[in-house]
Amino acid sequence: MTNPRTSHITGDDGLLAVTADTPADEVVAAVKAWIEEYVPVSWRDAADRGGAAAIREVRSRGDYEAWYPVFGRSGLVAPTWPVEYGGLGLEPAVARLGDAELAKYNLGRLNPLGLNNAAAAIIAYGTEEQKRRFLPPIVRNEEVWCQLFSEPGAGSDIASLACRAERDGDEWIVSGQKVWTTWGFAAHYGVLVARTDPDVPKRKGLTYFLIDMKQPGVDVRELRHITGEVDFCEVFLDGARVPDFNRLGDVGDGWRVANATLSGERQMVAGAGSGGVDRIGGSGVSRLIRLAKEISAQGRGGGWDDPKVRNDLMKLYSEERIRSYTNQRVRAMLKSGRPPGPESSIGKVHGASLNMRVQLMATDLLGAHATAWESEHAGEPGPVAYAESLPYEVQGMLRSRANSIEGGTTEVNKNILGERVLGLPREPDPYRDAAWKDTPRS
Repeated sequence: MTNPRTSHITGDDGLLAVTADTPADEVVAAVKAWIEEYVPVSWRDAADRGGAAAIREVRSRGDYEAWYPVFGRSGLVAPTWPVEYGGLGLEPAVARLGDAELAKYNLGRLNPLGLNNAAAAIIAYGTEEQKRRFLPPIVRNEEVWCQLFSEPGAGSDIASLACRAERDGDEWIVSGQKVWTTWGFAAHYGVLVARTDPDVPKRKGLTYFLIDMKQPGVDVRELRHITGEVDFCEVFLDGARVPDFNRLGDVGDGWRVANATLSGERQMVAGAGSGGVDRIGGSGVSRLIRLAKEISAQGRGGGWDDPKVRNDLMKLYSEERIRSYTNQRVRAMLKSGRPPGPESSIGKVHGASLNMRVQLMATDLLGAHATAWESEHAGEPGPVAYAESLPYEVQGMLRSRANSIEGGTTEVNKNILGERVLGLPREPDPYRDAAWKDTPRS
């Protein structure tokens, strides 16, 4: 590779010219050459100058979304996936080396619910035609995904859901209500579990579908956070149609397919940069350390000069590292094409608790500044003005209270760990083998 800026590194479309047999050092060299060729100079200069914080000063969200198709074509978004699905076919260990180079420039993946939740099930249970149809647009962020599992009467016990799907020739007609649908307002497609047989036990009468969110019969309504933001939605389905081609797995086998998505969701919520986990910027504890040092530099008490503060920060930092190592094992399974197992619940349980403590310490460090502040929007009505006036750390603290609920409650995930990892007996369920229609529901 005498000239790294030639087609020896990338094709005309920007796809890296590497294979599973390419030596690791050449893959890293190819990634570096791709960064030099395709990542804007101003972003690279900012990264060299001040890391992620400096990059955010010169790169807006809109800038990144406009540039992202370049990233999507490279194969680097999901490098362990086969080329025909939008990846590079690399081994996980080699892919991590490439990710380390990308991380320097804060090149995060868009469409996380597609990459983690939908793709986990499609890779594990989809046909070859389904993989070729749905996976490449996920990688390129051309089709954004959401998840339609939870219902007003089926949250922690998703298997009790009531949304119905009835066969009509080569299509299914879906009616019902879903709730807590993250980013449903932006989604083109959703992964949907619906009841197709009410006469069998609840886990045996479910079927898994890939549904078009932009069709008639799908009504998405936004749910606003306490901070004024919108992440979640409720979705009303009234005669929406799904081609049988979009059914994933066998009829009645939706619970098994859904578990691949649920494991992917738990890993995503538990992992860095997702679900509010690192909302206070970059590495959560690293930002806390910078904040503590800024407080001490201003001559205020309770900052880095306080030995108790340093001790508390180091405890959180150690836990963050442990969480990271656990999540690496789960991500390696996902990137190798296998669905994450019950081990993903470890990161979910610990990550939820850790993030709430991290966010709470941020407000502790700020002290009175976290409870009273000046706002450019003072006196303006509406939740959006309120959200924009909140300090970043306060938004993170308020948002973190949902961490023990989203992606499966802490209690449910502890049950999963006890039963599937530790081998403890299941909780008694007198209705386990009863038909769904005969099972009490809220």
